[in-house]
Amino acid sequence: MSGASRTIDAHVHLWERAVGRYEWIPRGGPLDRDFSAGEARLELDAAGIDAAILVQAEDSLADTWFLLGMAHEHDWVAGVVGWIPLDHPQAARAALDALMGETALRGIRHLVHDDPRDDFLDLPEVRASLREVASRGLAFDVPDAWPRHLGAAAGVARAVPELTVVIDHLAKPPVGRPDFDAWRRALEQAAAVPNTIAKFSGLHLPGAPFGRETVRPLWEIALDVFGPDRLMYGGDWPMSVPDGGYQATWDVMSECISELGELERAAVLGGTAEWVYRSPIVRPLWAQSHESDSIATDYPRNIR
Repeated sequence: MSGASRTIDAHVHLWERAVGRYEWIPRGGPLDRDFSAGEARLELDAAGIDAAILVQAEDSLADTWFLLGMAHEHDWVAGVVGWIPLDHPQAARAALDALMGETALRGIRHLVHDDPRDDFLDLPEVRASLREVASRGLAFDVPDAWPRHLGAAAGVARAVPELTVVIDHLAKPPVGRPDFDAWRRALEQAAAVPNTIAKFSGLHLPGAPFGRETVRPLWEIALDVFGPDRLMYGGDWPMSVPDGGYQATWDVMSECISELGELERAAVLGGTAEWVYRSPIVRPLWAQSHESDSIATDYPRNIR
């Protein structure tokens, strides 16, 4: 895989309280306000980041259209990961039909950790919708997958091999908890499925101070099981605001990434994101390799 021409943050949120309810936001806390594209651009500029992928923060088409509007207005937006009603295949297809004229749309996500259904990713309706997502050349992001959905995310990747499955935030590792080893085994099993990708992002974890001591061991595990060309950096702004903001997060995470070689570093800091969130008019590589029953020549490989 060649190095990226630009540095990309693969996981940034924007929201306006007039657009959606964002009911998961703690009322009265530091996240309980609007976070604009202008503010995000200042944070990215300060860290030397060229572009970003905007990721949905609410399971609504209103939030998705809002992010797509931001992509139209700001050339630093490299793509949008939006939402469709995956559990209703007919409605999902209709939503995709309406959205596919939006070339900024590069992926789909559902807030599985807020969904009460433990079997959401195993539902036949969801699997049918995800096959449709794959046929449109879009990736599928899975947030906060541990403990309920990491195994199911790997199951989706196996069942729909033409779909790129992105495990956000390393599935939210349970640092300092008894199930940490179980998380690591599940992450290894997910990484063994070749059409899975992971985001080195969102590691402000409950009960664990954010810093080198917490993040570096998680980075080493992720690098070991996925390799640099199946990892991408995400700042997860503004979720980082309660813990010091963008620059404090970037300082810790970039220190880990900086120890890689030039090509490996370029992959994590943009190459993987460019490859995963490609234009939806391009047939996904997973589909190409699956249809030809052979590995495509530019299939991601562990270049460590």
